[in-house]
Amino acid sequence: MAAGSPVSVWSLGAELGEGPVWVRRDSALWFTDIKKRQIHRFEPTSGDKKSWEAPEYVGFALPAAPGGFIAGLQSGLSHFDERSGAFRPVALVEPDLPANRINDGTVDPNGRLWFGTMDNDEKAETGVIYRLGDHGSVIKSGGECCITNGPAVSPDGRTLYHIDTLRGLVFACTVSDEGSLTERRLFCQIDSRDGYPDGPTVDSEGCVWIGLYSGWSARRYSPDGRLIETVRFPVSNVTKIAFGGPDLRTGFATTARQGLKPEQLAEQPQAGDLFAFEVETPGIFSAEVSQGLSDEP
Repeated sequence: MAAGSPVSVWSLGAELGEGPVWVRRDSALWFTDIKKRQIHRFEPTSGDKKSWEAPEYVGFALPAAPGGFIAGLQSGLSHFDERSGAFRPVALVEPDLPANRINDGTVDPNGRLWFGTMDNDEKAETGVIYRLGDHGSVIKSGGECCITNGPAVSPDGRTLYHIDTLRGLVFACTVSDEGSLTERRLFCQIDSRDGYPDGPTVDSEGCVWIGLYSGWSARRYSPDGRLIETVRFPVSNVTKIAFGGPDLRTGFATTARQGLKPEQLAEQPQAGDLFAFEVETPGIFSAEVSQGLSDEP
């Protein structure tokens, strides 16, 4: 069954909406506007909307087992307490590369946090995939490119997907028991004329959904890399999909206004909105970050 048509559920005009995640304990969708340095919360049942200011560019806010969230800021990882709005540093990332920032991230079924960095000017190939290790260490796991997107992890935790956005390449890697990446192979390639692959997410059948920047759509790929579904949007820059709602059959999509000219914005006034659409195959619940953190809430 084909997915439903996306509708705007929050007209917030995000400059660079990103990092959507359904937080089970909260029954709400959390996401960020990287360039406006904001974290947002949307509760579909009540329609409640709330926002927090971040001290730096913020790529994601993922739920943490001690409570609160782990936020990917430009300079590193911080614990974010939504009750007070406070940020507490957890780990510095690439202090020798001040032009870089953290972009996208995910939590695997074992509670390990994976994330990527990128050149904020989108020119230098200084982006890398990392994993949060013990005692606030960050472990370089490869994937060097200009703009990393993802990672996303299969339901069994054995396969990690990451994206080289500018080259249109989506890679799959095998995840070892100890958390290293091996056997990197090309999962699929997307022609730039169809858009640039942005954030990926995985559903309960192991299919990979990819938002297309400048592509007016999101795509669903089978576990063996075949394109099996396309969802069209009324805006060009679709950044990432997350699945939520009580049955995880609502797809939420963040979008962006970044880079659009005034005439383009006039043609797509919903650019930067949060969208929702229905899907037949549900997503999977995000695990909470539990490895590499202290017990301090």
